[in-house]
Amino acid sequence: MKSIIAIKDAFFYSMSGVKYLLKERAFCQELIVMATLAVIEIFRETSLSMRLYMFSSFVLILFAEAVNSAVEATIDRISLDKHELSKKAKDIASAAVFITMVHFAIVWILSFIL
Repeated sequence: MKSIIAIKDAFFYSMSGVKYLLKERAFCQELIVMATLAVIEIFRETSLSMRLYMFSSFVLILFAEAVNSAVEATIDRISLDKHELSKKAKDIASAAVFITMVHFAIVWILSFIL
């Protein structure tokens, strides 16, 4: 019974995190891009495996954005003062988002070429 309660609690904690993410401008912009590209993809003849790969490349961006938001919230919780290590942590988290966006762009460009 305790494990069921723990699973339920974990689910609601996760949904709380999603609510926070939906207030983040960048996260919402990325969802809009995904929805737009999903509509375009409906009209293309693409294999299921390629569609799954394209979708997973987008989910990777959302994952990185969530981690980035968590890092920023943690740093801001610790201190709003400017500090080189705080900047470093935020910049690295932002770089993770950028890397996933580059990956996403390569996957989608290749899907149109191949």
